[in-house]
Amino acid sequence: MNVYEIITNRICEQLEAGTIPWKKSWNAKTQAPRNFTSGKLYSGINVFILLSARFQSPYFLSFKQTTEKGGVVRKGEKGLPIVFWSTTEKEDPETGEMKKSGFLKYYTVFNAMQIDGLKDVPAVEISTVAEGAEEFDQAAYIVAGMPNSPKVKHGYSRACYIPSRDEINMPLMTSFTGGAEYYSTLFHELSHSVGHESRLNRKGIAETSHFGSAEYSKEELVAEFGSAFLCAEAAISPSVIENQAAYIQGWLKALKGDSKLLINAAAQAQKAADYIMKRLEVAV
Repeated sequence: MNVYEIITNRICEQLEAGTIPWKKSWNAKTQAPRNFTSGKLYSGINVFILLSARFQSPYFLSFKQTTEKGGVVRKGEKGLPIVFWSTTEKEDPETGEMKKSGFLKYYTVFNAMQIDGLKDVPAVEISTVAEGAEEFDQAAYIVAGMPNSPKVKHGYSRACYIPSRDEINMPLMTSFTGGAEYYSTLFHELSHSVGHESRLNRKGIAETSHFGSAEYSKEELVAEFGSAFLCAEAAISPSVIENQAAYIQGWLKALKGDSKLLINAAAQAQKAADYIMKRLEVAV
């Protein structure tokens, strides 16, 4: 079983159990998964893999890091896979030039709550996630601060992004059940818009994709993940799916048909969220 299949099976297990990992609420500032030793935040699909374990502590360590910190993984505890890209150099048999190629690898991490003997583990910060009619200042700030943003027009019957006009159509905010549903929907469409040729020029947006195609499924997952990342930044709860059973079955079908879909879509979604948050350096 390759790395893509390992990660896809992990997410599919969650979906089959009735849980949608990217629809869970978390606060990016206090609850985002991070490495205990370096403090570095995990990104892309690793976020959803680690969040799905439902640990209260956001800190994770490899077995080697655990040992170096004087800790011991408790007997019977199971780790979680973390993916990363590595590169290798091979000589081109035709030209004799050395060429680099990337490949996906994984290693296993454990949560701080699975380890005995760790010292100086930060206390878990309890943070609230805004819901319903609570304030959404941070969400509005994120929308207003997006560089080179598309036009957002309200008063339409459904939400969608139109690449040919670089325009987002949205229902009025009063049409939604609350601010969380409105902003998670808007974040979804903004994530689509980052794929426009004037921004990151993503294939799923820059080229026409037909409903039900592999490229369409990937683009929708990019927007789903992008919305989840931005909701976490704004500390709001992603909107609840009305027909969750049908929604889950749709994603299971798409994921089981393409083992690379999850990891690639999550990587693109991370770039989209970073672009909107002005954390991504883009060549002009």
